Amino acid sequence: MSVPSVVPHHIAIVMDGNGRWAKRRFLPRLVGHKQGVNALRRCAQACAQRGVGVLTVFAFSSENWNRPADEVSGLMELLALALAREVPQLQKDGVRLFFVGERAGLSPKVRAGLAQAEAATAENTRLVLNVCFNYGGRWDVAQAAASLAARGEPITEASMNAAMALAHVPDPDLLVRTGGEMRISNFLLWQTAYSELYFSDRLWPDFDEAALDEAIAAFAARERRFGKTSEQVLPGHTALAPG
Repeated sequence: MSVPSVVPHHIAIVMDGNGRWAKRRFLPRLVGHKQGVNALRRCAQACAQRGVGVLTVFAFSSENWNRPADEVSGLMELLALALAREVPQLQKDGVRLFFVGERAGLSPKVRAGLAQAEAATAENTRLVLNVCFNYGGRWDVAQAAASLAARGEPITEASMNAAMALAHVPDPDLLVRTGGEMRISNFLLWQTAYSELYFSDRLWPDFDEAALDEAIAAFAARERRFGKTSEQVLPGHTALAPG
């Protein structure tokens, strides 16, 4: 499939289906998560090649702590290994890495690894990769409001935007969820107010470049009105004042 001429600047992805991918192959769930890291590498490279400016992925939600203890500990170990293995390649590919989420509940070793990865890629400009880890959309809204209240600042849409965990990038144009589920599961609740939603039946480890192009093509076919009429958003049309 050829890449559409209209490419979203910011794509957000709920990377769902790692465990089911492994289960269908009678493998441990952690094997599926390892394959998910490979899929993320492919997706980041494909986004950079297609001119996407920002990729934000849901790697570990605040609710994922409720999973079996051995899976959670395995995910933490996988994160440490992935950082050591992937950061040099991200550096070569010009990818700037941000980890978005609550770090207080993470071990000092994990926190140090996240900070080192961010510092190592801080000068890269080809693609911004936000990895939402120990993140929840409700947490994000609450922490933004709390930080404004602590500083005695008024709570407005503009001030909330500036206090959100993803304030360093524009809101997602396209939100993709893999794995066949049709919900956003507490991901970027504030930022996806006007995002186009795209749901794929593919499990995340199977989400390849062709699947990404299908999502981008679906996005390119949408009409984004942001509350206006179709006539107002047509190219060359001059919007009339309200009333």
